Amino acid sequence: MLKKLEDILQKYEQLSAEMADPAVIAQPERWTQCAKEHADISETAEKYLEYKKVEKEMTEAFAAAEAETDREMKDLLTEEGYACKEKLALIHGELRILLLPKDKNDERNVVMEIRGGAGGDEASLFAAELYRMYCHYAESMRWKTEIIDLSETELGGMKEVVFTVSGKGVYSKLKYESGVHRVQRVPETESQGRVHTSTVTVAVLPEPEDVEVEINEKDLKIDTYRSGGAGGQHINKTESCIRITHLPTGIVVTCQDERSQIKNREKAMKVLKSRLYDHYNTKYQSDYAQNRKSQVGTGDRSERIRTYNFPQNRVTDHRIGLTLYSLENFMLGNIGEMLESLAIADREAQLSSSEEE
Repeated sequence: MLKKLEDILQKYEQLSAEMADPAVIAQPERWTQCAKEHADISETAEKYLEYKKVEKEMTEAFAAAEAETDREMKDLLTEEGYACKEKLALIHGELRILLLPKDKNDERNVVMEIRGGAGGDEASLFAAELYRMYCHYAESMRWKTEIIDLSETELGGMKEVVFTVSGKGVYSKLKYESGVHRVQRVPETESQGRVHTSTVTVAVLPEPEDVEVEINEKDLKIDTYRSGGAGGQHINKTESCIRITHLPTGIVVTCQDERSQIKNREKAMKVLKSRLYDHYNTKYQSDYAQNRKSQVGTGDRSERIRTYNFPQNRVTDHRIGLTLYSLENFMLGNIGEMLESLAIADREAQLSSSEEE
């Protein structure tokens, strides 16, 4: 670990020198690349510098205490040495976390897809509630949401909704939401008062950079059609809705949110790129997961990850065994505690795996 930290510190100091070099400053592209690399390792390097500083202070305090003849001063120096030792242990733990492999997608925006599963109308109604829950959470984080495609039911539910969430660190917070969400409650249409179980699937896809996903126009089949949903005068008069099929993978994306065919095409292409990026990274993620002893789970959409039990006012995440008895508050978008607990559990699993390796 210390060898790795020394290498990072050496790289940090090298980059700092390069960024101050007039020859590098005169080359904007090179300077920008140096600045990006510098920013990526600055937190780790600065934390390691702090570690070295505290380690030196601890060594000096214990050495001075050893040489001191005055009892009171000896005790003070010894106490200072142990205080440094405790601080050193905390910094050591922080460094272990900082050295974990970074998820390159953490700072990216996401495309979220919510679909009603088993349970018919009740599943669609809960899909709509989950959508509103994520929108409330996004609003609290000052993120922006935008609907790409929406299929509603007559009862006000959502068979499917595809939307983007944009802002700082969106994927790092929402990536653990992919999977099957199960709801247990008495539907409004249930006359006997029996609790029904329904499911909704959620997919969280990071938005890739344009350079990361190359799409050949020859691989696309693009269809236009008129919206079939409820609406005003515009509906069924213009073929502004877009359906794009990526022939090599069979991935199909539709968008009918905008009145402009051009805008719908732009939105559909954004979703297609995210799905393709996710598609091509699935094997890598699968191999990576198999090499870890345990994981929270961020990609298996068939995994039942959470249960929302309305009669008991509880929400349980099955991956980490956490139950919160504040379901009403949770559905209002107050999901931060759950997301933070998932992130901590994931870090601990990674630390355990790295120690075994």
